[in-house]
Order: sequence, then C-alpha cells, then structure tokens
Amino acid sequence: MSGPVPGTPSLLRAINDRAALRVLLEHGPLTRPEIGALTGLSKPTASQLLLRLQEAGLVVLDGIRQGLPGRTAELYRINPAAAYAAALDVTTTRIEARVADLSGAVVGEHTLPTGPRPRGTLIDRLRAALAGAKAPAPPRRVVIGVQAALDPVTGRLGYATARDMPGWHIDDLEPALTEGLGVPVSVENNVNLVAMAEQAHGSARGTPDFVLLWADEGIGAAIVLGGRLHRGATGGAGEVGYMPTPGAPTARETGQYADHGYQALTGGAAVLRVLRSHGVPGADLRQAVAHAAATAAGTAAGTAAGTVTGAGTVADAAADAAAGTVAGTAVGAVVGGAAGVGAEVAGVALREVAARLAVGLAAITSVVDPGLIVLTGGAVLAGGETLRALIEQELHALTIARPRVRLSAVRGNPVLAGALDLALATVRDEIFDSTGSRR
Repeated sequence: MSGPVPGTPSLLRAINDRAALRVLLEHGPLTRPEIGALTGLSKPTASQLLLRLQEAGLVVLDGIRQGLPGRTAELYRINPAAAYAAALDVTTTRIEARVADLSGAVVGEHTLPTGPRPRGTLIDRLRAALAGAKAPAPPRRVVIGVQAALDPVTGRLGYATARDMPGWHIDDLEPALTEGLGVPVSVENNVNLVAMAEQAHGSARGTPDFVLLWADEGIGAAIVLGGRLHRGATGGAGEVGYMPTPGAPTARETGQYADHGYQALTGGAAVLRVLRSHGVPGADLRQAVAHAAATAAGTAAGTAAGTVTGAGTVADAAADAAAGTVAGTAVGAVVGGAAGVGAEVAGVALREVAARLAVGLAAITSVVDPGLIVLTGGAVLAGGETLRALIEQELHALTIARPRVRLSAVRGNPVLAGALDLALATVRDEIFDSTGSRR
C-alpha cells in the first residue's frame, strides 16, 4: 500500500504561483502583505514568489500605496499584456470579433460583414475578423461561437446545412482552423456560450441546474447540470428546434432540416403568424411581440420591457434589448401609425405564443428537472416581463416540477461574452499552470 506522494519543489511553486495570480486577478492590485494574507503564504515565500512572477513577465509593479502607517507599500498586479484571448461570433451575415488581455479587459473589437454568399475562404474571413480587432499581440486562444454543434466524435459540424454555414463542413474542423489561423481554436454552439455567460454574469449565477431557451427566428437551448454544460454524445444537446412537438409536422413528413417540430410551432415565422391572426401590428417578429406585450400590459409600447427587433441573432437581440430600440426607432413610433388591437385581444394572442413555448419547455422540464429556466432571444426579450409571466404560468400548468422562469440578465453580445470567458479561462489555466516549470 503506497502512501501519499510528497510535493516536489516545482509543484509547490506552481501551486503557490497559481494561488497568487488568482488573488491578483480577483482582488488586485495588492501589496505583498495582502498577497500573503489572502494566500496564507509567509512573507519570505510571498517575496520569492513575486520576484519569480515578475521575472516571468506575469506580474508588474503598479505604483505605491501611500498614506498608511509604516513603510511605503509597493502594489503588484497581473501583467495584462502577458497574453491575449479572442472570441468570434459567426452568423450568416457577419463575424464579430473581440479580444481581451489577461486581466479580462477588452482591447479590440471588430465586425466583418459577410452576407449569405461570403467571399474568400473560411480561414480568410476568420483571419480578417481577428485582424480587424487590432489586438496588441496575437491571441493565445480563439473560441468561435457558431449556429451549429460540433460532433466530438467525428470532429465535423452538425445540426446545420452547408447553406447555413458555408465552408464549415470539413473534417477535423478544430485542428484545421488551428492550423489555418496559427493559434489554438475551439468551436462551440452559440447558445451554449450564452448559457455560460448567463451562468457567470446573469440570471443563472449560483444555480447548478438550469436550462436556457433562446427564442427568436430560430429556437435553441442549452442545458447545464451540476454546474457543467451538457453537450451530449454528438454535441447536439439543446438542439430543441428539431424536437417532435404536438401540433407540428415531424422530420418524417418534412425532412431532417426542414421546418418541423418545436421550430415549426414556436419559431419566428410561426409566432408572427399567430400574432397577425389576432390583428397584432408590427413590421417584423420583434415589433409584433413588443406591441402585443405592451398592449396586453396596458402600457405604451415604447416602454415595453426588453423591447427588441432586428436581424434575428442572439447577439443582435441582446444588443437591441439593451438599447430598447427598433432598428433605431422607438417602438412607440413604429406602432403608433398602425392599427392596434385591444388589451384583451393582445393578451389572448400573447398567451397563445406562451402556451406554444411552454409545450416544449414542459418536455425539457420532465426530462432534465431544472431549477431554473432562463429565457433569451429576440422574441422573448421583446415580450419582456409580460410574456415571461405567461410562459411561467403555462409551463406550471403542464408540469409537476415548477422551475423558476427568468429573463436573461446579460447585456451586450452574450455569445462573445461566453466565448471570451471560455478563451480567457483556458489561457489563464495554461499560463498559471506553467509557472512552476519556469525555474
């Protein structure tokens, strides 16, 4: 029977270095005594550690803390230029790039329009998007969010056609992108990345088991169990748009990638048809949902919570929701010139939409039993609290479990937020774990 293996000096140094870098990342800038107090290290050990990290280029002086009794204290902080991480959000119309330094501060952003028939190779487009962000140095890791799912067994992209994602259906996708861009690349489903952002910064903080539903022109979900994202055997966990649903055609009738299942019942086209059948005005899906919600609540349309409209992507919806605008025009101005409906009719229309969404959520709840369901995407954000409450009511009428239903609390582009979080976490782990082997 073997006993415990004693730690080697290099292992102990690595553990101490990592602990110090973590507290500097979370609390810095800090003085040497503060680092020692937060890590439990002795003064000599903390001094040796800081010298080692400075020589490695991971920690730098950040001035002097004055005004305290005793000796003047030097401040230390993470060297933000020690490494960079990048995130890309790829849709059918554009590639949005964001780069952050090791501290997490954003140092560059760029949007590259692509259109449905993009020019050049896939590598050319990705490289151009990254170059446009003008990072101070090449990133150490790139995470790319896509409207599809990567099969971990085959390494190929699934749940999207070549028409949806031109140039992406190649063997060993991640290694091919890594070779082409000259930097390690990870590819992740965009709704999964939104869930990661929600878990870190939004409504799902502190909730180990939750489901995030994205509802706009397309329908998608992400599942987090025990605090970890569940991707499934083929990477397609959460691709609920393909889920057979009562009242909707199945893949047997339409074909695998045609309009069927939950998508046919609750996708943007279906929701817009429901609202227009009740006479709800609106130039597009989000305007119509916003008008129905505002009218049902008895408030001015321009003040509907979370009102959005636009291009129909995760990022566009979140950005529009934060701005509270409809393609640059207040919602009230858009619907003001259109024939409206009464509060009762609007309420009936919105409840029908909520009931359709609740059918799929009830199936998910029966299988996963989440403690929380987070709603995001253009349609539900346009409906704000009014639509959220109706969805929760309709869901609880169908299920024994009664999960909380909340709107997304992540602002800006949640795909980029989640992708950048993932890229930074990987970069930090690599750098923080490498310090013990430097000497």
